[in-house]
Amino acid sequence: MNFNKKKIKAIIVTIVVTSGNINAQSYQKTDSGLKFSADNNMNVEVKFYGENTIRIIKYPVGKSFVKNSLSVIKQEQKTKFSVSENNHIILLKTNDLNIFIDAKNGTITYKSSSGKELLKETGSDFKPFNDAGNPTYSVTQSFQLEREEPIYGLGILQNGKMSQRNTDVKMIQNNTWDFVPFFQSVKGYGVFWDNYSPTQFTDKPDKTIFSSEVGEGIDYYFIYEKNADGVVAGMRNLTGKVPMIPLWTYGYWQSKERYKSQDELVDIVKKYRELKVPLDGIIQDWQYWGNNYQWNAMDFISPDFSDAKKMIQDIHDMNVHLSVSIWSSFGPMTNPYREMDRKGMLFNFKTWPESGREVWPPDMNYPSGVRVYDAYNPEARNIYWKYLNKGVFSFGVDSWWMDSTEPDHLSQKPEDLDTKTYLGSFRKVRNAYPLMTIGGVYDHQRETTSDKRVFILTRSAFAGQQRYAANTWSGDVNSSWEMLRNQVPAGLNFSLTGNPNFNSDIGGFFAGVYKRNGGANNPMFQELYVRWLQYGTFTPMMRSHGTDVPREIYQFGKKGDVVYDVIEKFINLRYSMLPYIYSVSWDVSKNNTSFLRALSMDFSSDQKTWNINNEYLFGKSFLVAPILNAQYTPEKIVKTDENQGWDKKNETKENSLSNIDFTENKTVKVYLPAGSDWFDFWTNEKYKGGQEIEKSVNLQSIPLYVKAGSIIPFGPDVQYATEKKWDNLTVKIYPGTDADFILYEDEFDNYNYEKGDYTEIPFHWNEKSKTLTIDSRKGNFKGMIEKRNFNIILPDGQQKSVNYSGKKVNFNFK
Repeated sequence: MNFNKKKIKAIIVTIVVTSGNINAQSYQKTDSGLKFSADNNMNVEVKFYGENTIRIIKYPVGKSFVKNSLSVIKQEQKTKFSVSENNHIILLKTNDLNIFIDAKNGTITYKSSSGKELLKETGSDFKPFNDAGNPTYSVTQSFQLEREEPIYGLGILQNGKMSQRNTDVKMIQNNTWDFVPFFQSVKGYGVFWDNYSPTQFTDKPDKTIFSSEVGEGIDYYFIYEKNADGVVAGMRNLTGKVPMIPLWTYGYWQSKERYKSQDELVDIVKKYRELKVPLDGIIQDWQYWGNNYQWNAMDFISPDFSDAKKMIQDIHDMNVHLSVSIWSSFGPMTNPYREMDRKGMLFNFKTWPESGREVWPPDMNYPSGVRVYDAYNPEARNIYWKYLNKGVFSFGVDSWWMDSTEPDHLSQKPEDLDTKTYLGSFRKVRNAYPLMTIGGVYDHQRETTSDKRVFILTRSAFAGQQRYAANTWSGDVNSSWEMLRNQVPAGLNFSLTGNPNFNSDIGGFFAGVYKRNGGANNPMFQELYVRWLQYGTFTPMMRSHGTDVPREIYQFGKKGDVVYDVIEKFINLRYSMLPYIYSVSWDVSKNNTSFLRALSMDFSSDQKTWNINNEYLFGKSFLVAPILNAQYTPEKIVKTDENQGWDKKNETKENSLSNIDFTENKTVKVYLPAGSDWFDFWTNEKYKGGQEIEKSVNLQSIPLYVKAGSIIPFGPDVQYATEKKWDNLTVKIYPGTDADFILYEDEFDNYNYEKGDYTEIPFHWNEKSKTLTIDSRKGNFKGMIEKRNFNIILPDGQQKSVNYSGKKVNFNFK
């Protein structure tokens, strides 16, 4: 079915009441909505959070419903609307919105002003439930979608699907699946199910259901903004805007599990500088604190990290930033454990690591005693920061790798969810744990200093987490082609929930099967790693990480070797795109756009884009089609998880691969969406959209296209993000239609931009007159570039160089 968004002009939400005559006393009208009791003993409340966002609350008559949302930070809004009645129907109208509610059973139907149905409920259900001794309900809400209507979101799902129709999944946070109970439709609406307990999401042709274990009532938000960007904006308006993160975080990151001493860590940085390969971030994974009984002490107490201040200074002297691993749990020989234990702030279920000994499988003769802390408790979050600030942040650490924020919950038993938290049972608030623990670190660092922007890399997420400067990685995924393929739709669906920052372990985390067969010298791993790195170049964070096989560039050879050279090529490409990436980051923060864009976001009228799971836009200009299948080596099916490391049953002897030629050209198919022309980034060849083409590639390239009507700035060759000022930029114009771009700059790593200390330089391309206008600079900040040069290039080779001092200039290319 073709959904024409141009015909969908407004929402009508009609409240249909099918039993009894309704008079003026049948409902209560407030400044922000109305409420009434349906005939089936259910209270129904409709609350406006803006003209296009409404909250629906349902709960049994005789009960009360009081809830302070953990995700939603916006308050209900006084909204101008009218209510009328006709034949058992209450019609509620605003300028853009109308609604229909069936008073017999409380079901709601949402329609556009033209009468087109967008979404309708098909039933609500409350079942009595004993939650750790507290009588409450399990709650269910079902909807009816059109049969061919694609929906997106739900979080980071490792199912390889773009559209999440016909998905049936238990939503409970774990290592590699991060759940956000929100979906949006290609029809331009979204639904946020505001519940934090384990939730079953089931989509069938005739019914789409959210069913949660615990809830005093049904509580969800309907957002209608006509397109995907609008729905994302609506979700962020509800749950929080995206703050700017430092420029350096968009550079290249190197990591592994784990660097075992400060000398090793510093030497990695030195090696990159010697090789002149760009680097901005280095990560120290676990155990800089010592043994497992000292788990997450948040202090450099290991003898292998005996002079942390010098280590950090040495790293900073090489213009690299340090992130360290911190967890949501503590070992019994740590100060945070002792203080929190005295105050009843630690949970008792099993978590990682189980043993005090570093052996596999865990030796349970020596249990670690590690326990997860109650992040729902504000005092516990204060204690967490107190030790983190004193033991780590005060030393000059730049950012946080918050691991196990789901948190790790091993050998799960149903009664574990009865665990008492500050906000009730763990069951009641289970899925919001990452939001609470990450929010605690963000809020405390913001209170401590505004000189250094918060940046958090984390393993789990929930609705609203975008407001905490967090980039979520997809967990400890295995090193396989199947898993690489899964990362593309996983990141796109996560972005469509309003969380723009996503990345994955380049090369996959568990690579043990390759370690046993040559590691970084194994052509099978080399091909997989390079293709993953090329994909990672076009994600919001480019971070190499994993276990078993080291990932530093020099592990793959030396300059002149094919694999080494392609890794270096794409790292350098990433750095050249930093002016574009940072400007997109501002667009994400200011205008609620997205880095990772499913093709259906920009080309919803092209039905062929609706379920494409192997291509996407990076920003609004680059169409990325990463190579997701082995072309030179056999694909090895690897089944791993955090408990196994690798599956020996799937390990096979490889034939000799020593004669593989990674420079040999291969052919791949790429779909170019209808509605635009496309330029091949490498050759500048132009293609019409709406067709599938064949592209010749080798290991050193991927299909990469630029949308006609794009303006893209490219920066200088650098060894780190801020090495050179952006006073001499190349700006490429891709004509075909009018184009706009705003080049954004600020001080790159503080919060002065919130005070207005930043600049915007607007670019506009007029296709008819073939004229580029660089408009007057807007804003200013300390240290801004007063005068600069732009080298303007068109695909046909035309070039113009211009000196720009902040005043409007025009260039004609006829």
